[in-house]
Amino acid sequence: MYGAGYRMESLIKKYSDKLVSQNLCEKDTPLLGAIDDSIIWSRDADEIPVLEKVLLSLNTSSILYAPVKEPYRSIINYLAENSTDVIRPDDTETRTFLHDIPVADQFSADEIIDNLKKRKGLIVRNRGIVTWGSVSPEQAFVTFSSICFSCYVKFMTDFYFHSKGIAKLPGNPEKTAALAVSMYRDFIAALQGEPSIQGPFSSPDQTAAAIIEAGLLTVKSGMVDSFFGNISAKFGSTIYISQTGSSLDELSGAIDPCPIDNSTSNAITSSSEFSAHKSVYESSPAAVILHGHPRFSVIMSMLCDDMNCRNRGLCHINCSKERFIDDIPVVPGEVGTGPRGLAKTIPPALKGRGAIVYGHGLFTTGTVDFTDAFRNLIDIEKKAFLLYTAMTGLS
Repeated sequence: MYGAGYRMESLIKKYSDKLVSQNLCEKDTPLLGAIDDSIIWSRDADEIPVLEKVLLSLNTSSILYAPVKEPYRSIINYLAENSTDVIRPDDTETRTFLHDIPVADQFSADEIIDNLKKRKGLIVRNRGIVTWGSVSPEQAFVTFSSICFSCYVKFMTDFYFHSKGIAKLPGNPEKTAALAVSMYRDFIAALQGEPSIQGPFSSPDQTAAAIIEAGLLTVKSGMVDSFFGNISAKFGSTIYISQTGSSLDELSGAIDPCPIDNSTSNAITSSSEFSAHKSVYESSPAAVILHGHPRFSVIMSMLCDDMNCRNRGLCHINCSKERFIDDIPVVPGEVGTGPRGLAKTIPPALKGRGAIVYGHGLFTTGTVDFTDAFRNLIDIEKKAFLLYTAMTGLS
């Protein structure tokens, strides 16, 4: 029987490896430490004394520091260089999870502690990102991933307005934007694979297996990080949906069967967007729903040139216009069932290939299995990328 120390070492290795496999960090660069009987570190490093002081001062369980891989490195360095003490992205992930991203000048314990008392993570200029987890190394990994995503979306969104002469950026953002576009073009051109489990599904077990496969494929394709996003399938009178807080690439044992008639309380632990999924199934022939956060779909959803709109700044909850990216509607929506919640805005919009929620992510459906839903996720993201490059002159 393995002890607690072994389990913690396994978790540290798991999330260090995820940072590399999800193209956020170079191999052997993440420095992840966690408290067990003693503090266990993923590797030896000169930064350990500073991070150990931070870890013990915050009375938390884990801490993560790593330089980031390109193009995140250039993007984050640019944003940090041209900010005072905080970066404020406007995507939903930031609004609901990060709030804002502090920027520290020095890799010092006092400066890091001061910032991490108020936020889950921070950027140290020209060094990298530091995050912490109160319970598990997973939390530090999730925050790190979210900071990378939010900074990418913010920079590329800001660059669009810069390219149009609407809001000029300082310095030379063109070089960084060109690098990001070039790398993403190569990445998306190499995408391949699709779900192998074909429908109609014949049992609850096959339904769950299809969800597990589609979730793993969605993460591997880079259409969402492992933590955010959700996925579901309808079998009979039951909706099978990923649990809230689950990793889409680890859904075995994390799928809730929720009867449509609400005859059980399973929906309590299911995805926070269960109500939106349920409404889609009730109003369409959908058999499956796939929700990811592909970056250029999110970026394109935030590009509106009407600077004098009466609801400018409220686009995520109260957009004044009917908007489309090609044939894909862009709608506002908050998580939940409120008057401006996704359960109200997504179902009427999700009649074609998909629908994008402003600053949040892309929903697609399939009428039999995940084949069409996954293809639509990739195809819509490719279209969004091509539109962005054409609009900014980066094609």
